[in-house]
Amino acid sequence: MLRIFDARTGESAAAAPARRALTRVEAHAQGCDATALRVLLVADVLVRALEVGGTPAWPVLASEERVAELRACAATLGIRPFEDRRDVGPELAGARLIQVASRGDRTTGGIRLDVAPVDSADSVGAPGDIDPATLRLALLTHPRSEPVHLTPAALADAGGTLARWRRSVAFWAGQPSRPVPDSVRHDLRGAWEDDLNVPAVLGVLRRVETLDGLPDGARFETYAYADRILGLELTRDIGTLA
Repeated sequence: MLRIFDARTGESAAAAPARRALTRVEAHAQGCDATALRVLLVADVLVRALEVGGTPAWPVLASEERVAELRACAATLGIRPFEDRRDVGPELAGARLIQVASRGDRTTGGIRLDVAPVDSADSVGAPGDIDPATLRLALLTHPRSEPVHLTPAALADAGGTLARWRRSVAFWAGQPSRPVPDSVRHDLRGAWEDDLNVPAVLGVLRRVETLDGLPDGARFETYAYADRILGLELTRDIGTLA
């Protein structure tokens, strides 16, 4: 079961209702800077994790300013659409509520996930100037409770990893399919169900990439399975290898 740290109470809480009822994930983001995008990204990963676990999730955007710009930036980063909070009907207002917000933002009610800020180096540029998938991976590499300092070196490392994984997945896709090993599936779920520990999920993928004796078909299925949470389009280049 997915459990997350509630910044409001200081305790771990179950993210999904016992009967898998609807969970409302409310992202509190303003503007279109890297910190706001990180808030939306954490909310997006949370929605994905809930859905993989069989819990219906309803992503809602709680923003009063520059909403259209924020939606456009989020879409570029591969974040699925969030509905406007003003459209919440009475039948959905009572759903289980999880609020995702940058540290220091004031929110009330429900479980609260704090997201640490992002500081971009002057030479990096604005979020819109960075390859979206590279930025997504660079942000996912860090626990959400830790501030992120984006540097050209960090983005280059993320871009190189993403390109290598996509090439590998495209190659593995041409090999006989094999199921995800039970131990690997257990490690992946154990990582993201432990307070959305996405860096640990990435660590499992790095281990699987070079694990001796693992069929390439199983590597492919592992990466495709993990990408349901990561949203990095790791299967994008299938069919492009010469």
